[in-house]
Amino acid sequence: MQFGSLPIGPGAALAPMAGFTDTACRAMAARHGAVYTISEMVSAKALTFGDKKSARLIAGGGGEAPYGVQLFGAEPETMGQAADLIQKYEFDFIDINMGCPAPKITSSGAGSRLMLDPDLCGRITEAVVQHSGGHPVTVKMRAGWDSEHVTAVAAAKACETAGAAAIAVHGRTREQMYTPGTVDWNVIAAVKAAVKVPVIGNGDITSAADALAMMKATGCDGVMVGRAALGDPWLFAEIKAALAGEELPARPGLSDRMAAMRRQIYEMCEEKGEWAAMPQARSQALYYMKGLKGAAALRRACCELQHFPDVDRLIDKVYAAGNL
Repeated sequence: MQFGSLPIGPGAALAPMAGFTDTACRAMAARHGAVYTISEMVSAKALTFGDKKSARLIAGGGGEAPYGVQLFGAEPETMGQAADLIQKYEFDFIDINMGCPAPKITSSGAGSRLMLDPDLCGRITEAVVQHSGGHPVTVKMRAGWDSEHVTAVAAAKACETAGAAAIAVHGRTREQMYTPGTVDWNVIAAVKAAVKVPVIGNGDITSAADALAMMKATGCDGVMVGRAALGDPWLFAEIKAALAGEELPARPGLSDRMAAMRRQIYEMCEEKGEWAAMPQARSQALYYMKGLKGAAALRRACCELQHFPDVDRLIDKVYAAGNL
């Protein structure tokens, strides 16, 4: 699979997730086989205003995998300006957010609100492509806004005509938010049939079997994993093995899980400083607690993380709860 001139291997990508896919998270996913990673969404308008916090979301790269910077906005001119401004950073492609369902994003006309206007989707893509510095431009979209506006095919065709190198489709409408079991594979299949660029399927992939089933049912060229990979980066290696027809690697032991969590939080602290990293580390740590004994007490301990040594105390509590 190619995003323009950028080769992408077989496997699963790490979906962009605000508050989660920072440098440490991307590096962890890449080490475990993610075929590419994408930054947290970055406001195009904030970049044009010189916002330093937005700029910090871009730096750091994607570890051992190709890395994309995701921009969001509702104005073609502003999106083009932002694409110009990020050229000083190291990245491999630019991704356009047309899928975020959060009210604070859609209220400005951005994110999944764009799915109400496929023509605007195309014009935004065209503006970013014109200012991309030769980097491939990809788009991540939803199936549509609601059941009356399932516009993914029209939006994808407009984006492809405007120069998009790949389209990722989350098979839910904005109205469906993240309701389990509502991903519509038919929409992903329809987009795949409508465009010639690679199509990436996204939504409710929690196992290698899910990835294989989606690809078989939709014909999509690859898959993208979001929340299921938080606390479980080994999922990327499992999907890669399944696509290659190989035996799935053994699931990690508890010591592997705790070591990965500790490393990820350490790298967060190294990048941002302990004061900024530890509040975000609480959310990351919660995902590493999935399925463990004493989950309620462990969740409370995660929420009390303030300094890096607290991570070791959390790990001690994991073992003290009888987890092996």
